[in-house]
This record gives sequence, structure tokens and C-alpha cells, in this order.
Amino acid sequence: MDVGGRHDFEEFVRGRSTALLRTAYLLTGDRGHAEDLLQGVFERVSRRWPSVGDAPEAYVRRALTNAATNRWRRRRLHEVALTDVHQPTSEPAEHQLALRDELMRGLMSLPPRQRAVLVLRFFEDMTEAETAAAMGCSIGTVKSQASRGLDRLRALVGDNDDQSAVGARSER
Repeated sequence: MDVGGRHDFEEFVRGRSTALLRTAYLLTGDRGHAEDLLQGVFERVSRRWPSVGDAPEAYVRRALTNAATNRWRRRRLHEVALTDVHQPTSEPAEHQLALRDELMRGLMSLPPRQRAVLVLRFFEDMTEAETAAAMGCSIGTVKSQASRGLDRLRALVGDNDDQSAVGARSER
């Protein structure tokens, strides 16, 4: 039993779980699905940990993206929303919540590859090259998927006053 490798993996999970769960949530749109997705990816990665290499976070993000795409392809047809999640009001703070909700709904309506590109590029603040590497595709694919995804989000959220919310890079 490789105690050092196991210790390294456990340390990685402790240190990066929160950020990776946030990414999984943005890819799935549901906390429960995100937790399941991340748990499954951690389980698969733990078996391959010694061969993951020098960039374990990039490896796990790519595994998350692939698993989310595969999960979407096998989407459950029996899931039906029973009520609207949010009824926005006209107050300023609630307007921002409504915009956030509308953006999340728009993000969840995108095809999985477009969603993954937008999450990695604009939420995870990755470069086009880093996103391409994480997704195993070309930079051109990242550019075209980002452009199409942003166009679709803008069309879905086009009636809002705050157009800058869609496609603006976060400043942290």
C-alpha cells in the first residue's frame, strides 16, 4: 500500500474540494448532482492517483467536465420541476438575485461543452489555452464554444439592464 500517495491524495481532496465542488455545481446546476459527480470523480482519480502527474487539479477538472458531459447525455427524463424556484421582486438586492437566477437557468440550458467552456473560462478564470487543455480540445473550439454560449446567454438575459454581467471576466 502506497501510504505517501494516499496521503497526498487525501491532502489534495481536503485542500481543493470546495473549489472543485463549486465547479461541479456550475456544470450540473444542482448541489446534490454536483456532490455525486465530484465523489465519483474522486473515486476514479484515487485509483489512478500515482499516475495523475504534476497537475492533479487540471486532471480532476477535465475528469469533472467529461463526467458532467456524460451525465448530461444520460439525463434523467423522469425529473420534472414542480414549482418555479424564484419569484423576483423589484427591489435592488432581489433584482440581482433574479439576474443571478436567470443567468444560472441560462447556463444550465446550454449544451454541456458550451457550459463547460464558460464555467472554466469565466468562473474559474482560465485562459483559452488552459481551458482547451482541461477539455482536451483545440483553442479554436474553446473560442467558438465560448462565443456561441455567450451569444445564447445574452439572448436569454437580453431584457436585463445589466448586460455587463454576461461575459464579463470577474475581478478577484
